[in-house]
Amino acid sequence: MSNVDTNPELTVVVALISGHVEDLERNLDALHRQQNPPSVEIMVPFDPPCIAVTALADRYPDVQFILAEGLDTARAREGHSREHHDTLRTIGLRAARGRIVALTEDHAVASETWCRDMVTLLDEHPDVAAIGGAVECGSDRLINRAVYYCDFGRYQNPLSEGEAQYVSDSNVAYRREALEAIHDSWKSDYHETVVHGALLESGREIWLTPRSTVWQVRSGLSFPPAMRERYVWGRSFAGTRVQHETAAKRLLYAGFSMVLPLLLTIRIARGVLSKRREVLRFASSLPLIVLLQGSWSLGEFVGYLTKNPEGL
Repeated sequence: MSNVDTNPELTVVVALISGHVEDLERNLDALHRQQNPPSVEIMVPFDPPCIAVTALADRYPDVQFILAEGLDTARAREGHSREHHDTLRTIGLRAARGRIVALTEDHAVASETWCRDMVTLLDEHPDVAAIGGAVECGSDRLINRAVYYCDFGRYQNPLSEGEAQYVSDSNVAYRREALEAIHDSWKSDYHETVVHGALLESGREIWLTPRSTVWQVRSGLSFPPAMRERYVWGRSFAGTRVQHETAAKRLLYAGFSMVLPLLLTIRIARGVLSKRREVLRFASSLPLIVLLQGSWSLGEFVGYLTKNPEGL
C-alpha cells in the first residue's frame, strides 16, 4: 500500500489490545495485501509500554505510529488497572483525515477486500452512519476460543445485513460527518457502547453486514491475564455506564449483575445454536466461558457500586 494523499477515502485506526509486535505485524500485513484498495491512511496510536511496535515503522513507512504522550499505562498493561484502549482509539479518531474512519485491533486480521468493503458498503447505504462487520475466531487454542465467544460470538457469521443495535469496534467504519456530529461522546475516550448509543439517539442508523470480516488471532493469551482482563473491562463498562445515574439505579444494576454469568452464557449458547456452526468447539470452551463471564460480572458489580471504572 503506497503513501496516500492528504484527503484519503479511508482512515484505519488500529487499536493495540494485545500490544504484541507479532500481532500488529500480522494485522498490518493483511492491510497491505488489500485487493483494489481505496486511498488509505493507517494509524497506530501506542502507549509507552508498547513502544516496541515502532520497530515495524521501517517496514511500513506509510503507517503513522502516534505516541500517546503523558499516558502512563504500565500498570494497565500488566492487568492491574483500567486499560486505555479507549484513549488510544480517541487519539486515532482525532488525527484521522479520511471521509470514512474504520476501527480494528492489532490481533484482528482483515479479509483481502476489507478496506474496499468498508468504503463500498457505506457508499451503498448513504443514510447509514456506521457499518460493522463479522468477527471470526482465527485460533484453535481453547482460551482464545473462550475469549472469542465472550467478546465476539454475536458477530460470528452468518449475519443478516441490516439495522442493528450493536456492532464491534474490532470491525466498524463510520462516516466522518456522523462522528463529528457526536464529538462529545468520544472527545475524551472512545467507548463503543457510548458512541453507538449516541448515534442511535441522534436518529442515525447503524448496520451490521456479513460482507466485511476480520479474524481474531491473538498471541500469548493465557487464562490468568484473560480473567483479569474480563474483570477490568467489566468494571470499565459499568463504571462508565453509571456516571450520571442515581444511587438507587446503580444498586439495581449491581444486583442484576449477580445473574449475568448465567444470562450471558445462555445468550452466547443460543447464538451459536441458531447459527449451527462449530457447536462442538463452543461446547469444549463452555467451562472457560462461564469462568470468564463470572469475572466480567464481578467487574460490573464493583463498577456499579463504586461508579469508578478504574482499578482492580
